[in-house]
Amino acid sequence: MARNDWVTFEEFSLDLANGVHNLGSDTFKVALIDNTDTEPVAGTAEPEWADDFSGNEVSGTGYTAGGATLSGTSTAEAAGVTTFDDTGNVTWSQNGAGPTNIYWAILYNDSAASKECVGFLDMGGPVSLQDGDVSITWNASGILTVTVSA
Repeated sequence: MARNDWVTFEEFSLDLANGVHNLGSDTFKVALIDNTDTEPVAGTAEPEWADDFSGNEVSGTGYTAGGATLSGTSTAEAAGVTTFDDTGNVTWSQNGAGPTNIYWAILYNDSAASKECVGFLDMGGPVSLQDGDVSITWNASGILTVTVSA
């Protein structure tokens, strides 16, 4: 996997089918983690924020525990393809006392009972908030798509 690669957890499709995620109304957050314990992989069984990744969360001035709330999620469907997107991007501002060990960004559903994870972004760590702003600019085509096929 290369820096800035987005990976959707394989379990996401099952969670979606089971009604865990309402992409149009649930609250989604993106949190930053280091590499000290659990590295995210697509095949993580039942990826949940509290059980799998919160123990790796970075800390420091300028970063709020639990991550940043997406500014406004949206969904749209065209020709059997549903796109999930955020109407903005996420930025943590540079801070001299900020975390210095950022490796991944985890997107999770804060509305879901177990805070099920959607996917992750390789930040190419270690990335330091002390060196400059840390930003996530979502792909112009959306965060992810779900395609119906026959």
